[in-house]
Amino acid sequence: MLHLVTGGAGFLGSHLVDALVDDGHTVVIVDNLSSGHVRNLEHAISSGRATFIYGDVVAPPSELAGLIRKASKAPLERIFHLASPASPKAYGEHPWETLEVNGLGTMSLIELALAEGARFFFASTSEIYGDPLVHPQPEGYFGNVDPIGPRSCYDEGKRFGEAAVATAVRARGLDARVARFFNCYGPRMDEADGRLIPELFHAAQNGRPLPIHGTGKQTRSLTYVADAVSMLRRLMEMPQPELQPINIGSDEERTVEDVARAVARVTGTAFAAEYLPARPGDPQVRRPDLTLARAHGLAPATTLDDGLRRTLRWLVEERLAFA
Repeated sequence: MLHLVTGGAGFLGSHLVDALVDDGHTVVIVDNLSSGHVRNLEHAISSGRATFIYGDVVAPPSELAGLIRKASKAPLERIFHLASPASPKAYGEHPWETLEVNGLGTMSLIELALAEGARFFFASTSEIYGDPLVHPQPEGYFGNVDPIGPRSCYDEGKRFGEAAVATAVRARGLDARVARFFNCYGPRMDEADGRLIPELFHAAQNGRPLPIHGTGKQTRSLTYVADAVSMLRRLMEMPQPELQPINIGSDEERTVEDVARAVARVTGTAFAAEYLPARPGDPQVRRPDLTLARAHGLAPATTLDDGLRRTLRWLVEERLAFA
């Protein structure tokens, strides 16, 4: 079965690619490497079942189809659209490109899916809920998003992407799935992207106080990457007669300060925090309502401490590899 993964050189995308090739699927990866790294694909490419294409999914559908056909003549059966900057630092530096990939890129890939008769997956985000006034956040909650705020390129880009998918499902018969991911972390996260877990680990490993933006009382629900990939793959293969976005994440809610203490614990360092100004638009609470996910048999399996220990092992091995 031929799969297309956009953003497949990125953090979440590369883990998905590995899982697909390990199950014997043929995968074409399209990525412009704005935030991904080819080294994330070493395992997949060495398997002989994955082909990397440097490209931009904002290209017209016919151009994308041509690129894919150069890699494989097999029928395209699955499209996983994961391409997008995903950290505040990344989309803050590339706001226009973030809007393009989630807007124009999503529409172009929908056209490709319709032309090829492929099932389509759109990676959305918990950020579509904004700074929520409902807690925990169920899929029926429409969110509290500032449409012109500093995060709007990402929040509204993903909301537009969901709208494009929903419209194509209703009006054009697209076979599609949408998942809203909650704060994924794990191996291959970019230490410099400014997100919570890599920033904390980077500080701990360099003997610096752990940076906490704001009071540290704001909450997060962190999802280990292997759990996220497992749940998204199962969602992709489930019968879904009507489009229903589904929260994918963990409902193990912790304060940011608690997360910092957990990082200190697994790294064997004393807890010392540096409290910094809050980031603009930073949500104060974040926890998915997983009622719908659990009804479909989708649930996380990794506790925060276990996930942090696995992430630390990878960080140590990565530093030794590049020492």
